[in-house]
Amino acid sequence: MKISIVIPCFNEERTLVKVIDKILKQEKIEKEIIIINDGSTDKTKTIINELCKKHSIIKAIHHDANKGKGAALKTGFLKATGDIILIQDADLEYDPDDYKKLITPFVKTDAQIVYGSRFMGGDYVRLHYFWHYIANKLLTFLTNIFTNLNMSDMETGYKVFRSECLNQINLKEKSFGIEPEITIKLAKQKFIFYEVPISYSGRSYDEGKKITIKDAFRAVYCIIKYSIFDRS
Repeated sequence: MKISIVIPCFNEERTLVKVIDKILKQEKIEKEIIIINDGSTDKTKTIINELCKKHSIIKAIHHDANKGKGAALKTGFLKATGDIILIQDADLEYDPDDYKKLITPFVKTDAQIVYGSRFMGGDYVRLHYFWHYIANKLLTFLTNIFTNLNMSDMETGYKVFRSECLNQINLKEKSFGIEPEITIKLAKQKFIFYEVPISYSGRSYDEGKKITIKDAFRAVYCIIKYSIFDRS
């Protein structure tokens, strides 16, 4: 079972090499790594090109301008050739040591979609922003109302899919709105979802965190739009 690890990346010169090193240490997994440089203005592009020269399993796609996380993911999904597609953020908030947990349901159960939950009790969780926690819970609750799922963490960065499932939906969002869009559209297809506990080392805005309150309002809009009005 081959895993395509899709990494959207915007101005992550401080953490990208560390993330790739941790991914490469997951030696028992057949994998390809697809990095989408989403118009970075720091040294990210140079770092990516150097990584590609060192490691043949790394593919790079460069956007000329910043288009958003959703746009970067869609670019990466089109290049993925694995049986399983795993989203990995480039900022070290999520730990590749959790890959075994994320992949196990595909091996041992009928899982078609697996989400890594920050709220189920991973090995460690860095304490951060109370209102982000509340926003995550509210967005997850609203998504559960429309999907009739009982997930605990819709906004998780660790979303893993069988590639044939992802190929059956048409994604439109260019920004962080892709998180609820992808969840709702997969749920509408009646795919089988699982959750597993993961560790989480959330960073502060001083450390480069990018999601804002504006993205939370966009997420609410997307939940309602793709649940009720969008039939694609």
